[in-house]
Amino acid sequence: MLFINLRTLLNNAALRNGHNFVVRNFRCGQPVQDKVQLKGRDLLTLKNFTGEEIKYMLWLSADLKFRIKQKGEYLPLLQGKSLGMIFEKRSTRTRLSTETGFALLGGHPCFLTTDDIHLGVNESLTDTARVLSSMTDAVLARVYKQSDLDILAKEASIPIVNGLSDLYHPIQILADYLTLQEHYGSLKGLTLSWIGDGNNILHSIMMSAAKFGMHLQVATPKGYEPDPSITKLAEQYAKENGTKLSLTNDPLEAACGGNVLITDTWISMGQEEEKKKRLQAFQGYQVTMKTAKVAAPDWTFLHCLPRKPEEVDDEVFYSPRSLVFPEAENRKWTIMVSKKWGLEDGEFSVWTQLGHSCLLVNNKQLVLPIYITCSYGIYFFPESLQYIISA
Repeated sequence: MLFINLRTLLNNAALRNGHNFVVRNFRCGQPVQDKVQLKGRDLLTLKNFTGEEIKYMLWLSADLKFRIKQKGEYLPLLQGKSLGMIFEKRSTRTRLSTETGFALLGGHPCFLTTDDIHLGVNESLTDTARVLSSMTDAVLARVYKQSDLDILAKEASIPIVNGLSDLYHPIQILADYLTLQEHYGSLKGLTLSWIGDGNNILHSIMMSAAKFGMHLQVATPKGYEPDPSITKLAEQYAKENGTKLSLTNDPLEAACGGNVLITDTWISMGQEEEKKKRLQAFQGYQVTMKTAKVAAPDWTFLHCLPRKPEEVDDEVFYSPRSLVFPEAENRKWTIMVSKKWGLEDGEFSVWTQLGHSCLLVNNKQLVLPIYITCSYGIYFFPESLQYIISA
């Protein structure tokens, strides 16, 4: 009777809004707040999060985007909260997305450059972590070494968010996945084709793609492969989730059948002395329409920016298939969630304060009455029902 009633509820909601789609199959699960606990947690790498937890982050990001951008709502969820921003490496997108996103939620971002703070130089990382913990509610750190983030997280009593390190860039990947979700409707079954350096962006994809049921095809020049320990773990994730992971030195092989062509800078900050050597090693790795010809018919292109012409030509970069600018904007909406989760007081309810009502059917978003909220194939019911229904 429960299944029949829920099916009827969904179908009636769709029909009342002029839609003829029929919901036939779904399953019940535990309440989302019982499955996903993010309060007070650090975001150092997506390795530390389950697929359900990352999906929840994306759902919240999409919901905040809809409520703030589309409906013009004011949601001061972080009023009275402050964020310390440590930037050893400069960045247009990370700084703007963090400052504007945090401010939109009513918080106060505090920007610190290397002129203001020298991690582990004039003051130990332990002391820095304790001082920041006493003055701010969370810290986003964009640093050279992942080990510095690990120490900050160990010594701080507040959440630490990885804004970029030599090993991982998780906040970028959340934006990438939100962009792909918006475009394709679902991440499951997509094939990601990475063509470029075995860097922090690739590492973050390898730590998360299989958890969504996505396949990953990687092409890097010899000597520029991803970290062996990360590759080993990614192979384990692929096996556990029934996905495919392949590594090659042939860009066209990696692009073959790929839904999403992805590349990044060949020369990261701190690698400038290697520029000549790297440009030579990456010959043949530029993403062009020749690359796209072997990709899937519905191929798209991602690049986290800033972009250099040798990495991808103008024809691909500025084509209608390129999602790079929506990808950049989504940095703002996903970074808002990465700050919000660690600062909630534990009483925040997604049912009453978040959630536009929509139903995703055949990759189309249908508006429904307020008593049901849906995103990414997951339906969030009010607290009185406390169910997750997956179509």
